[in-house]
Amino acid sequence: MDRKAFISLAEEIIDGKEPMYEVYRKIMEVPDARVMEMLPGADLLRERAFGNRVHLCTIYNGKSGRCGEDCRFCSQSAHYMTDTSVYSLMEEEKLVEIGTTVARTPVNRYSIVTTGKGLPVKEVVQVGRALKTIGAAGIQTCASLGILGEEELEILRSSGVGRYHHNLETAESHFSNVCTTHSFQARVETIRRAKRIGFSVCAGGIFGIGESDGQVLELALALRALSVDAVPINFLVPIPGTPFEKFPRLSPLRCLKIIALFRYVLPNTQIIICGGREANLKELHPLVFFAGASGIMTGNYLTATGRNLADDLETIHRLGFSAEKKGAQAEAGTPSGIAVESGRGVFPRITGKRG
Repeated sequence: MDRKAFISLAEEIIDGKEPMYEVYRKIMEVPDARVMEMLPGADLLRERAFGNRVHLCTIYNGKSGRCGEDCRFCSQSAHYMTDTSVYSLMEEEKLVEIGTTVARTPVNRYSIVTTGKGLPVKEVVQVGRALKTIGAAGIQTCASLGILGEEELEILRSSGVGRYHHNLETAESHFSNVCTTHSFQARVETIRRAKRIGFSVCAGGIFGIGESDGQVLELALALRALSVDAVPINFLVPIPGTPFEKFPRLSPLRCLKIIALFRYVLPNTQIIICGGREANLKELHPLVFFAGASGIMTGNYLTATGRNLADDLETIHRLGFSAEKKGAQAEAGTPSGIAVESGRGVFPRITGKRG
């Protein structure tokens, strides 16, 4: 396939034609060196669905470390010796303080993330109350609390939380090479429960963990079958002490190819580039939007420092894009000079620059 073929494919998808599996397989088999030929079609699909608006989300690590699961890329697993921070669920007042600070920035969605297979009911209630207060400040809310049952999910939904985040992480055929303490199916069932209860669902995965081309496509098709609303794409940053610590980082071109493939498979789904975007994409980082991304996670990650919000806004504007608009209540002002703990999510610093 060449550049012209990719544009034609994108136009067919816009017209409502769903490509056959063989077409997707050919996309993933395009050599990394020719990935730029894939971008015009992926960019056309992104622009058709989202215009030049970029969705911005950020997370806060509300409970860290001592996780009983053995996900082999994760610094928070109790199975591995890492230097990640360990703390219990933070006080509700602190969660609210950070969230309402974020609500005064151009960020569209704020998520509280917690370690562990799942969160006890008492703590789910606490997170729900915090997010209810934060949502009232004018920002969309999200929770990522692991594998939850209907009772816990209902608590969050009744608190006004709009989105539940729960990654599949990788393809089902590769999952046992990544985690053995719970199943791929348990993650699928959590997503299905969340959708039944009425959540918008954010689910994606992490790449650079030994998956094949076919498994990249397998994950994309699994997410499409689940009709998720947003797909976060993460790229491995190897963490000392984890089993994947010596895995090589993906090349920038490989990252762009994965993003573009997901846009062809999921033409109308929000695709958000999250962990490892700068570390893996390096100088090609701004091209994520032209590869089909419609959003980015800004600020810190769970256990690592991320990119400053002001820098992300500058990049977005320099490329001719704009941050997705929020309600007027959330655009009342942006705080300046606020420092937040590195590695707990939210921003390394928040400046007064606005979108």
